[in-house]
Amino acid sequence: MQTKIYGHRGAMGEYPENTMLAFKKAIAAGVDGLEIDVHLSRDGEVVVIHDEYVNRTTDGYGAVKDMDLRALKLLSAGSEFEALDNYDPTTWTSEQIPTLDEVLNLVEYYGIELNIELKTNVFEYEGIEQRVHEIVADHNYLDKVIYSSFHMPSILRMKAIYPEARIAWLTDKVPLWPIDHMEELALEALHISYKAILRYPGRISGIEDRIRVWTVNETTDARKLIDHGVETLMTNYPERMMAISRTHQKKIEHI
Repeated sequence: MQTKIYGHRGAMGEYPENTMLAFKKAIAAGVDGLEIDVHLSRDGEVVVIHDEYVNRTTDGYGAVKDMDLRALKLLSAGSEFEALDNYDPTTWTSEQIPTLDEVLNLVEYYGIELNIELKTNVFEYEGIEQRVHEIVADHNYLDKVIYSSFHMPSILRMKAIYPEARIAWLTDKVPLWPIDHMEELALEALHISYKAILRYPGRISGIEDRIRVWTVNETTDARKLIDHGVETLMTNYPERMMAISRTHQKKIEHI
């Protein structure tokens, strides 16, 4: 099995995170999937942004939940990333906060997987799970989407809404008996911090093909995890990790 590569918030190590630009760059690098984060705006729109507040990643100020889509779309989602080497003020400033609908329009063209992280562990977004499901269903993309969250009730609600939903628990620790969690909660996978996996690799023995690891940016760590047989690496640098994955696959083919 070849380890898959997901672009974490697109290609956030080189482009403004969770923007259409970052997603397109990750896709151009050949990723198997994208990892995105969703919140609910004041007027009930599912928007793609990591933080509960727009302060860090845009030129605006305030909570996503307190702003309607029109106000969110007026913000620049690229102007705050001047520190990145590829920064281009002529184009990045026009990047907007995408909607989930816009991201699905992009990924469905390429047929890649989409990991939607439900950011429900700080604010309660009433009805976000139902709204997300409706949007994904409208795009006929149910089998290509994985729902994850640190907030367990959120992914369990997704499962209740759509029993065939692929759900994954996000955690920074390797559970002592991970298979028990997966079987009892009908989890398709566990999404675990790379540091935890490298510290306790034995705990995922036999279920490596159901483990997605975040966020792997160093080549040494990537090679160890690929050798260990994990299902997916999530990374801020998709182009770098795709090169490692392809090289590893060629080695396997020559064995």
